Amino acid sequence: MSEFKCITIGIAGGSGSGKTTVAQAILGDTDPGAVAYLPHDGYYKNLKDLTGSRRELVNFDHPDSLDTALLIEHLKELKCGRAIEMPVYDFTTHSRTQETRVVDPHPILLVEGILIFADRSLRDLFDIKIFVDTDPDIRFIRRLERDISERGRTLEAVIRQYLTTVRPMHLEFVEPSKRYADVVIPEGGFNRVALDMVIARIQDMLSHIPAP
Repeated sequence: MSEFKCITIGIAGGSGSGKTTVAQAILGDTDPGAVAYLPHDGYYKNLKDLTGSRRELVNFDHPDSLDTALLIEHLKELKCGRAIEMPVYDFTTHSRTQETRVVDPHPILLVEGILIFADRSLRDLFDIKIFVDTDPDIRFIRRLERDISERGRTLEAVIRQYLTTVRPMHLEFVEPSKRYADVVIPEGGFNRVALDMVIARIQDMLSHIPAP
């Protein structure tokens, strides 16, 4: 089967950097129904065989915690015009649910995650690589608020995880991957000038994709 004509965009950056805000801006400023959104953190490995206490000891900020091979397979399927069943991850229990979400091929494939530029095989699939660069203190505050309000974590648990895994893995894997980005956006979604330039480029590339 011939390759499906699409634009594959990767948005990376540290936890709490504003990647989702940038992704939402792209989603909001492009044609409705033109974008398929695939979060890398939906591809955490299934830890259903581990007890709850053992799951909490897993380093979720290390590349080995993610089933990147499956994401690569799914992107290749979508680029060939075939639908995929994306896993659904439950962050409160640190495990995949029994559900999957069907994702159909779209003119734009938008992938978001802290480690998507750390793996060369995944990185090479992106037509546009965006890195969202935000100060560490702002990222930590955003992560703290999100994990407490949305993921049922305690203040102590968030701080412990940040110091033991999030910060060390950011320095080892995430920050070095910034050099692979085509565009670095300081302050993420608050940088409207950079966002407008990126969106204009995407819309221009989209205009050159023939209608199916």
